[in-house]
Amino acid sequence: MTITKVKSLKGEITVPGDKSISHRGVMFGAISEGITELTGFLDGADCRSTIACFRDMGIDIKQESDHVVIHGKGLHGLTAPKQMLDVGNSGTTTRLISGILAGQPFVSSLNGDESIQKRPMGRIITPLSQMGAHIRSIKNNNCAPLEIGGSPLKAIHYDSPVASAQVKSCVLLAGLYADGITSVTEPVISRNHSELMLSGFGADIKSEGLTASIVGNPKLVGQKIEVPGDISSAAYFIVAGLICPNADLLIKNVNTNPTRAGIIKVAQAMGGNIELLNERVVSGEPVADIHVTTSELHGCEVSGEIIPALIDEIPVIAVMAACATGTTVIKDAAELKVKESDRIATVTENLKNMGCDMTPTDDGMIINGGKVLHGTTVNTYIDHRIAMAFAIAGLVADGETTFDNEDCCCISYPDFFKTLNNLTNQ
Repeated sequence: MTITKVKSLKGEITVPGDKSISHRGVMFGAISEGITELTGFLDGADCRSTIACFRDMGIDIKQESDHVVIHGKGLHGLTAPKQMLDVGNSGTTTRLISGILAGQPFVSSLNGDESIQKRPMGRIITPLSQMGAHIRSIKNNNCAPLEIGGSPLKAIHYDSPVASAQVKSCVLLAGLYADGITSVTEPVISRNHSELMLSGFGADIKSEGLTASIVGNPKLVGQKIEVPGDISSAAYFIVAGLICPNADLLIKNVNTNPTRAGIIKVAQAMGGNIELLNERVVSGEPVADIHVTTSELHGCEVSGEIIPALIDEIPVIAVMAACATGTTVIKDAAELKVKESDRIATVTENLKNMGCDMTPTDDGMIINGGKVLHGTTVNTYIDHRIAMAFAIAGLVADGETTFDNEDCCCISYPDFFKTLNNLTNQ
């Protein structure tokens, strides 16, 4: 795939279903009684890994593109897999399913690709062990592969050192299998899709301030869930609409949950022309159509409590900052180092290769925007968010932008380049 500079960008698009909600819909449907039906499901590699894992534990799941039907067997209906569960590249699958596996009467093991085998799992091993779970890193390095399950659980209160929806959800899901109330307090509120969706399935779950708590042994009942568009996928086109000349984009049916939509606040703080239209609630989640047009952007600081609400969007926010006048400082984002790639390093490498004046820091980066970008071969490190962020940079860069691996976009947005081509070829 080769990206070249565009003269305009106009159109109306929809983006794939929310990845976080798609994962959770399959998981929660599997441990509920009756049928759960998902429409708008993200048919990407990560979410297919979640489906495969639950099929391996005896759950009947039928999928036709973005329509998925899960025949749940209740909280205690899973059966021991005959093989090691394969989570692929999915950190969400790894951490959330571990909470469910911790409460099973059988012992199972899971593993993923090379990237997953480097991502930190000590952050879930610690709380699950406190609950009495049998969980161990098979290589004793606090990473996958993991061995989990076979021990009764007890309810705990866990003070999480990181604001992570994956850690929080893991502990709450284990709490389903423990007597009493299990709770998690975070330093900053992370995305709350698990809390909203578990409540819809019938769990007794509450959120007060920085603490989420759940009562063990509920009866979960299958639901019909309409999955909205993923703000993380919409983010690339939000930025494209702000930085490209003569741009006017409408991105329809996007999840605007405030625990996820930090990029909207940042775009507004940088002077972006961005508005939310047709705001509504769908399956318990706030949804809107997002309208963006070409904008004169200026630098700002991105830090503090907003970081968990945009952590996955920082690569494309960095591209936006490179196209803005003045300096943008991104900090409090050390979590970037333990994503699919070290995104501080990979963003820095690729932006510098395109001619941007920037400096990496221990917990973020400093970007001096306004310099002319030029095309390069993007080193993706097989990280879908790096590939897509720098495809957007290529729309405003002189020359040609190519990729060492474009197929990694299939992890979260299989039709990304098709959508981009449709907009640029009008």
